[in-house]
Amino acid sequence: MTIRVVIADDQAMVRQGFTVLLNAEPGIEVIGQAVDGREAVSKVAELDPDVVLMDIRMPELGGIEATRRITRAPGATVKVLVLTTFDLDEYVYEALRAGASGFLLKDASASQLAEAVRVVAAGDALLSPNITRRLITEFSRTAGAPRTPLKERVGDLTERETEVLNLIAQGLSNAEIASRLVVAEQTVKTHVSRILVKLGLRDRTQAAVFAYETGLIRPTGY
Repeated sequence: MTIRVVIADDQAMVRQGFTVLLNAEPGIEVIGQAVDGREAVSKVAELDPDVVLMDIRMPELGGIEATRRITRAPGATVKVLVLTTFDLDEYVYEALRAGASGFLLKDASASQLAEAVRVVAAGDALLSPNITRRLITEFSRTAGAPRTPLKERVGDLTERETEVLNLIAQGLSNAEIASRLVVAEQTVKTHVSRILVKLGLRDRTQAAVFAYETGLIRPTGY
């Protein structure tokens, strides 16, 4: 199936460049563009894409607030991949809290961009180990005590599911988790699916954020 993409960026050259790069990739089609966050929200409602490439700094409505509105719309299934030239902790943290499924710098290569679109479209997290470590540090600095309602939801998970959630939040892939737990990769996929259903989460990225907010992940060792 073709992955349908909307690109939101206030720079025409960036929009056109990404459009050319992605349309040259098999199985990916850019179906719309937006010049700001407000138009991005409108385009998503109109075109129902699979993935939105979202710039952070835009006029009218910024990318973080646009991401929040898009991902929290009733029945929303679209994934947001945040693109920015600013590799700053505050943007990573706020974008993921807003519901983004990934975070990529604009200097990524064409192949990295295409792979990122495929990864988030498949429901996987796009979090490099470096970004994961910084997220842990950021949550430990700002989050304070874990929120009780969230902590109670962890109790719905089995011991093994809690273990898998912990490893997801550390940035491990399904294959890496399978190797760590000495189980089949398909078994890990089943655990991940059950975790998302039980916690009412969209994807692995949101599972990672949930793990940090509940205090399941601590900054020890980072």
